[in-house]
Amino acid sequence: MAELMKLSVSPRAEKGKCPCRRIRTQNLVPGIYYNQQGENIAVQVEMLPLTKLHAKLGSSRVFNLEIEQDGKTSTLPSLFKSVQYDPIKSSPIHVDFYGVDLDRDIKVDVRVVVEGKAKGIIMGGQLEVFRDSIEVVCKPLDVPEKIVIDVTDLDIGVNLHIGDVKLPAGVRAVFDESYSVVGVVAVEAEEAKPGDAK
Repeated sequence: MAELMKLSVSPRAEKGKCPCRRIRTQNLVPGIYYNQQGENIAVQVEMLPLTKLHAKLGSSRVFNLEIEQDGKTSTLPSLFKSVQYDPIKSSPIHVDFYGVDLDRDIKVDVRVVVEGKAKGIIMGGQLEVFRDSIEVVCKPLDVPEKIVIDVTDLDIGVNLHIGDVKLPAGVRAVFDESYSVVGVVAVEAEEAKPGDAK
């Protein structure tokens, strides 16, 4: 098992808008750690390590959150629950972490990556990706970085449904009704306008 990446945070005593603004002037980002029991800890984290880790892991990959408190360091397996960004500066202004139990299933969205050239495209069709992510359930350490779908065999008018997507061992998709993930459509059908002859 690969070693989990780490992010160090420290507790913060003050809450509210003014203290949070002061924190941001020090290149720190205010945040909250939530655990599965509903408890939470107000924290602050350095902006650069936070930005780098979130860009690398996104919201579905587990990492170790290290909270330094009273001379002790607690290591907590966590996910990024949400990261809020300044709309102008594009820098993080608040982050929420969610603690997970490595032995219990979690539900996360994993991005879809399409590989191959569908034979339907060669015949003049157009590839459509209907879902750019798939909701899955698995143990935190089994969450895949991405779900790769090979579309080489897709012909015009053929869709690949969620039940046909091959997932890694220990990972299962969450859905009530089968839905299309990718497909190849006829270009003429795409370009037809309302009112055209049918």
